[in-house]
Amino acid sequence: MIISGLSKRKLSSIVLFFVLVLAGCLIFAQWSNRENYFSAVQTIGMTWLCLLLILSLLNYLLRIIRWQNYLRFLGANLPVTLSALIYVAGFALTMTPGKTGELYRGVFLKTYGVTYTNSTAVFVSERISDLSAILLLTLLGTFHQLHWFMIISVIIVAAIISLFLSLHTKFPLKFLGNLSRLIHLSSKTGRRWLTLLKEARRCHSPRILISATFLSLLAWSSEAFAFYLLLYKLGFSAGLLFAFSVYALATLAGAISFLPGGLGGTEAAMAGLLLMNGMPGTQAIAATVIIRLTTLWFAVFLGVIALVLGKRVLVSGTEEQGN
Repeated sequence: MIISGLSKRKLSSIVLFFVLVLAGCLIFAQWSNRENYFSAVQTIGMTWLCLLLILSLLNYLLRIIRWQNYLRFLGANLPVTLSALIYVAGFALTMTPGKTGELYRGVFLKTYGVTYTNSTAVFVSERISDLSAILLLTLLGTFHQLHWFMIISVIIVAAIISLFLSLHTKFPLKFLGNLSRLIHLSSKTGRRWLTLLKEARRCHSPRILISATFLSLLAWSSEAFAFYLLLYKLGFSAGLLFAFSVYALATLAGAISFLPGGLGGTEAAMAGLLLMNGMPGTQAIAATVIIRLTTLWFAVFLGVIALVLGKRVLVSGTEEQGN
């Protein structure tokens, strides 16, 4: 396994090097837009900026609770503070396609006895739960924007297929067997995927599924509500349902684009939807810049801080296992 061959110091160095290089590249890439960021923040003032950040913190808190529930359901009883630290540290790797970098949380969990299979199952379950919540928020738009019906219908069909594959084992098992033979996967690799599917399915019992979906809905609603308040502050009172649906659709667009953190896809969809509904260009850009600054970039910032300041705790399990 990855951990067994690495000392605490080596693991810490590898993680920090990767994150700092990634952060440096992203900061450099965004530096050309610094004037947009500064002017956008000045538009709403520090008080409103802090309010938006608080709502983002609420989003993270609810997702941490969901994450902890998943871990406990799979038998991993980590202290809440340690679990929260690992979860927030994962935000440092959010800027990867499909947020797959957050799988690195499994490396830290492994040092505390949580298998990679379980941590990956939790990651998959989180993505499905997020998808369900975002879809529910998107559906709010159908109450006042009927021309979005076809787009939403396609998304719902895709979600139903995804949920079917994750909640039922017979079809994935048959598919996995056929795929293994087709691409000549080893039986060991096939068994690993099978185990992962089974563990992910355990996370979708009715009780945990309802709880996770509820927490996800509250979590993403907090950021969508922040978007509504931002539009209001910028003088564009289009209504709560409109703000929720635009935020949800833009988030989906970013996820579907499979770009790191949804960069480009989310911003284009959000600004485009605002412009299509009559918001002036300057305000639409300001709204897009500010909400991304207080959600995506705030999460990455907290992740890097958690990773740097909490590195000794995050990898201390390695040292304990070696003693």
